[in-house]
Amino acid sequence: MQIKEKLHKARPAWEFASIGVFGTRFRGEFGTILATWERTGMNKETVDALLTALLKIGDVSDILFVTDKPPLVEIHGLLYEIPVEAEDSIFSAGKIKQLAEFITNGNERLQRDFDQRGSCDCSYCIDTVARFRVNIFKQNGRPAIVMRKLASAIPSLESLALPPVFREILAEKNGIIFVTGATGMGKTTTLAAMIDAINEKDAIHIVTLEDPIEFQHSHKKAIISQREMGRDFPTFADGLRAALRQAPKVILLGEVRDRDSMEIAMSASETGHLVFCTLHTVNAGQTISRILGMFPREEEPQLRQRLSETIRYIASQRLVSKINGGRLLMTEVMGSSLRTREAMVYGESENRTFIEMMESGSTLGWHTFDQSLLGAFEANLVTDETAMTYCTNKSRMRRALDLAKKRHGTAEAEKPSGLKLNIPEPIEAILEAQRVRAAASRNG
Repeated sequence: MQIKEKLHKARPAWEFASIGVFGTRFRGEFGTILATWERTGMNKETVDALLTALLKIGDVSDILFVTDKPPLVEIHGLLYEIPVEAEDSIFSAGKIKQLAEFITNGNERLQRDFDQRGSCDCSYCIDTVARFRVNIFKQNGRPAIVMRKLASAIPSLESLALPPVFREILAEKNGIIFVTGATGMGKTTTLAAMIDAINEKDAIHIVTLEDPIEFQHSHKKAIISQREMGRDFPTFADGLRAALRQAPKVILLGEVRDRDSMEIAMSASETGHLVFCTLHTVNAGQTISRILGMFPREEEPQLRQRLSETIRYIASQRLVSKINGGRLLMTEVMGSSLRTREAMVYGESENRTFIEMMESGSTLGWHTFDQSLLGAFEANLVTDETAMTYCTNKSRMRRALDLAKKRHGTAEAEKPSGLKLNIPEPIEAILEAQRVRAAASRNG
């Protein structure tokens, strides 16, 4: 999709009002960068200049390089092709391969992952400008690159507008806390804010296992040891085993990818550690199902019992479109109670669902995605269309939206309008007034 003069109607006006205007300016800058590339070859100065120019477009979250296309950027969840005209602005497979080789810098593990698995993960940094999480992969036998821009500063829980229950999550001293969601939904950002909050208040040792390291934490009250897969440990399972001997009170596991890492995470939580994990699942029920699917069926009864004893919270999140542009974080949170533990042990049923438990646990700060979406709609932050698109139960959400609209309509009707209604007098009153005036005239 080409970038057009007029952007998506839900997005705010940017400082340059139109990417088309910037495109004219970008074409000259981009041409200069490519000419330098051809003349001097690939080097850090050229790569940094290219990425910096792309970031200047606006609120860019991702930069994509795909064979036989000019660079693409993702802004507020929508993908745009940069409007360039010169033929050499189209990135060939050879150019993307050069860029990939420069970013991986001859790392044997990354090259092996790319050759054997078809993709590899690493990071890239432009000093004082930005850091990126990079995925280099094969598509249709040709190389491609996606670079996710990382926040330069670690956000606070308040700046992310996370519900107050997230502060209560941090009060836990052991067990497993899952932060789940699809790719690009901000799981890593939320975890970074939570780890930073612990860093500010507790004098403990925190070990993070990441692929790659995305947020650089400084030592505050806590000591944080950040370890990167491939550079500091070979696999998440190996990193977790080693972490148990490094005297941590809190362990951050970047992602639960297999049975081994899940097994060790449960063991760590059972021995008094607080373990933060991520999973690519969209809600609590799917999270439990995904974990059960990692183990043989004959182990399911014991596994369900262990999960019921170790899971403290499952927090899921999604980013949805806001009315005035940008995206809004929607959350779903379920904690641990007698009913949730029972559902984990015996499974959900018609009268025992995680959704119902979250709805009834509102006094504890628990809530569902649908409750979050409805609250955002009533606050005029999202449209009813957005609420319907991202909700879990569409029929219930439709009824709730209709009720919210009726309440809003009633409130609007009861507001004083500021206009005075001219109500005509009854005809008898008018005739009586005329008779009184006539009698007064005769007497005068």
